[in-house]
Amino acid sequence: MTRGPADLLDFVVPLWAGLALGLDATAIGLLVALELVVSCAARPLAGWAADRADRRMVAATGAMIYGLGVAGYALATDGVVAVAFAAAVVSGVGGSLLWVALRAMVSEQYLSDETAFASLVSAEETGAWIAFVAGLSALGAVGYTGLFLLSALACLAGAVLVALLPAERFRQERSPGPARGLVRRLAPLLGAVVGSTAAEAGIGIVLLIHLQKHFGLGVIEAAWVFLPGAIALAVLPKPLHVVVVRIGRRRALLIAAGLSCAFAVGLAFAPTPTVIGILWVLSAVAWAIVMPVEQAVVAESTGRSRFGAAMGAYEAAALAGGAVGTALAGIAYEVGSWQIACVVLAAIALLGGLAAPWALRAMDAADRPAPMVAEAGEAS
Repeated sequence: MTRGPADLLDFVVPLWAGLALGLDATAIGLLVALELVVSCAARPLAGWAADRADRRMVAATGAMIYGLGVAGYALATDGVVAVAFAAAVVSGVGGSLLWVALRAMVSEQYLSDETAFASLVSAEETGAWIAFVAGLSALGAVGYTGLFLLSALACLAGAVLVALLPAERFRQERSPGPARGLVRRLAPLLGAVVGSTAAEAGIGIVLLIHLQKHFGLGVIEAAWVFLPGAIALAVLPKPLHVVVVRIGRRRALLIAAGLSCAFAVGLAFAPTPTVIGILWVLSAVAWAIVMPVEQAVVAESTGRSRFGAAMGAYEAAALAGGAVGTALAGIAYEVGSWQIACVVLAAIALLGGLAAPWALRAMDAADRPAPMVAEAGEAS
């Protein structure tokens, strides 16, 4: 109910800002960057809140604030552009509270269920592809204003659902241990996260630009190219978790790095949008392996009283990587060519992917996941 609208709006807002508000490329970039900067800066605060308050209420509050920001976009017009920038700030704060607290809650579930993070990724991506299909199909009938309001209602529904979860399922410690050393302990993995998300974000933005400029696709047509990969990413995390357990995390992450690299190189020579859509599934397979492993290792490397701070650091690293990747991709595409951009991003994907197994070894993380006990990882 919340990830779907968030992913849809990440796709729609830049296009809406140009078409409905008449913003130029610089202003659109500033609008997108503002939410990204606020989101990244608010992650530590969200982690602090998630470790000291009822995580259900922090997540529910975040969903409501995010929904308020989304509704704010519906109030913006070409004469009141400042409202859109205010909405970006509110959305950034709300999203931080929501996702950090929610991942901390899933970390608690991971204490007894080793598939918790695979289930989370599957739920997120299911929401994403449903939101894309429903939202873009309805766009012509309800317009951008209606789309924003429907997305806000979905976020409100998500807030109610998480607030109604039974409290006894989430018994976090009320006296978080010291945060000193937490980021240092997670640093190897956070570095790998920056590299992998930089490649993912970069590939996504140059692919969108290429579909528009080279193939002349509109918003809805371009979204359909991404749909097969989105559905695959919704379906694959739990089945691939079985594979990860069997072959080990480090070997699985190496395979994912190879798939990401092959995907990016293949894009350079893909002749049609149909082929690109098929190749996008390779990326989905890679991320269905990588994301649950990363989040599980973060949870294993800290105590339950610090899950919020740990997930805040993880999400901040992912956002930072996304910002770097988007900037590098745009430069590579404009200065060089589509093929050069793909090769550069393939190299980043390979390096980031190869760094992940090394990070697990440096952190002394288990190669094969196993259910944690409630007291595990309390040293923080």
